[in-house]
Amino acid sequence: MTRQSLIRIKAIAWKEFVQIKRDPRSLGLSLAIPIFLLFIFGYGLSLDIDHVRTVVWNQDAGSELTRNFLLNFKNSRYFRIVTYSDNYRDIQHMIDSGHVLMALIVPKHFSHYLESGKPAPLQLILDGSDANTALIARGYVQTVVSKYNVNLMTDTFAQAGLTAPESVDARSRIWYNMGLTSTWFIVPGVIAIIIMIVAALVTSLCIAREWERGTMEQLISTPVKAPELVIGKFIPYFAIGSFDLLVGVVMARFLFGVPFRGSYLLLAFFSVLFLTGALSQGIYISVVAKTQLMASQLASLTTMIPTILLSGFIYPIFNMPKFIQAVTYLIPARYYIVILRSLFLKGVGIRTMWDEGLFLLLFAFLMLGLAVKKFKKKVA
Repeated sequence: MTRQSLIRIKAIAWKEFVQIKRDPRSLGLSLAIPIFLLFIFGYGLSLDIDHVRTVVWNQDAGSELTRNFLLNFKNSRYFRIVTYSDNYRDIQHMIDSGHVLMALIVPKHFSHYLESGKPAPLQLILDGSDANTALIARGYVQTVVSKYNVNLMTDTFAQAGLTAPESVDARSRIWYNMGLTSTWFIVPGVIAIIIMIVAALVTSLCIAREWERGTMEQLISTPVKAPELVIGKFIPYFAIGSFDLLVGVVMARFLFGVPFRGSYLLLAFFSVLFLTGALSQGIYISVVAKTQLMASQLASLTTMIPTILLSGFIYPIFNMPKFIQAVTYLIPARYYIVILRSLFLKGVGIRTMWDEGLFLLLFAFLMLGLAVKKFKKKVA
């Protein structure tokens, strides 16, 4: 690249900086939206289900043993007993209205079953209209009941002066996220989603805007070459994207408390690759679309929907149909999310993530090459 080329790239970049400065809406979209989305996703989106609203009908209320059993639910952070009932009609009304998600019905003579060593029946009614939450709540109930059964058996043998028989003692140890905090899982993915969507959406307007305003003819008449124009348009948005990434990492660390156990140098390296690909994709869309409306629609269609649904951000890829799993290999955010979660939570090195990095490198070169090749210095 000659000195004259650098001068022309600098001029185009400075022109774009001035254009962004004069357009507060684009600047707000580039800087404020990522912060806003991090707040919304970080605080509003959680896979943890706590305080399941529960109604209890205790038909064996006179038994201390039954009351002690229900204390296991009352003292658990996973359940919140909001009311008590004494008939099915009220329970049905509360579930129908969404006032409660779950109902526990303790039948008569519940304590007598326990004292006689027989299995005690317990009815559990769940609102299945929210299937995922209902399944998780049922799992919580099974955990509480299993723990109660173990404690009851131990106490029974202890009162008889005997030692409880040994059973399977499965001791689990969770690595990287011992508290299973969903925010630690979500926030790194949110950073990738925001960078991909905002980078592609903002840059998708940069060249289309020149066509709509009639200034492209002036640029075509200058000595600026197509690669120089694309690179000059690329530089300002790369600076803005880097700032958004920095803000996202700082918020993740100090606002949401997500640990960072990897290398910041690796984070910068992989982020440059991902950001280059995302920005180049936006420029390519801008070259193809010619109008800002069409460019924004294409950017949303090709980045927002695939990135959120097919990147593994929320839905595990291995649980998708085989055909959809094959499609996810074309989604760059899939690889960047793996890199971010690995760097934040696992602290692994480049030997573990080289294949993801290789795809991001190919994606960056492909998108940048397509943008440069597609742009022609001529009026259609």
